Amino acid sequence: MTVKLVKTQEVQILLDKLSGLDQQAGDARLKAIVRRIVGDLFATIEDFNISDDEVWQALNFAARGSAEFGLWAAGLGLERFLDIRADAADAAAGLTGGTPRTIEGPLYVAGAPESVGYARMDDGSEEGKVDTLILHGQVRDVNGAPIEGAKVEIWHANSLGNYSYFDTTQSEFNLRRTIFTDADGRYVTRTTLPVGYACPEGGSTETILKNIGRHGNRPAHVHYFVSAENKRHLTTQINIDGDPYLHDDFAYATRDELVPPVKRLTGGALAERCSVSGEHVEIQFDIMLHAASSKQEEHASARPRAAG
Repeated sequence: MTVKLVKTQEVQILLDKLSGLDQQAGDARLKAIVRRIVGDLFATIEDFNISDDEVWQALNFAARGSAEFGLWAAGLGLERFLDIRADAADAAAGLTGGTPRTIEGPLYVAGAPESVGYARMDDGSEEGKVDTLILHGQVRDVNGAPIEGAKVEIWHANSLGNYSYFDTTQSEFNLRRTIFTDADGRYVTRTTLPVGYACPEGGSTETILKNIGRHGNRPAHVHYFVSAENKRHLTTQINIDGDPYLHDDFAYATRDELVPPVKRLTGGALAERCSVSGEHVEIQFDIMLHAASSKQEEHASARPRAAG
């Protein structure tokens, strides 16, 4: 049997050198990770007989698409894999209950306006053009006790599928708010009903998905960060029931437990509180947080994020 080139002594020595394994200095774990990643890349090039032209085409494509790496992470399943890994760790530790996690996506912006109990998220520019949404719920621990002062960060797209900050035609922090729960652990927000969206047309993410026979569409959804003292930080999102891409999300973020009922109502106590007249949409999304086993668990991951 012919020995694969990547397994030869020459290439193995090269992998040791390029990953720093022949040097005393440096982080041993990082060296091992670099060696594995580059070794797997070399093996892929050999197994598929990838040409020089194809290698450089791929590298240039990656460089051109660097601004969309956040979308690549979602569309190529990396974020979903990290969630699967975290779920498996919870299962192994015997952790049950709590609101399911799902992907963050690349469009969070820190610094949204803060309030207690209630906030209006939209700037009014789409009022009368789209459905008004009243989104509300209660934050509790896994034993059912309400959590006062929980920090509920919410963000979503407008009726064109665009997010403020990244879409400079929108006002600052439009459809982005931070609400601290009231004494009963409750939050209420008035906003607009979001729609689904697709990856930027002609962008690197759409290009790679199209070339492997996939689409780049997401169902309508609302993002959440939820945190509280001594509780594990939760990154999650809800999907809007009835969306055609509900179970065909290019980012693999849909979880059945995160598709709350959508109610169309007229009037009511919440509508009065939110100064909403006429028909509107109401969604109740209650959240349950696990206790944190360390201070690190109280915070979101350290991925780079925009700040307004």
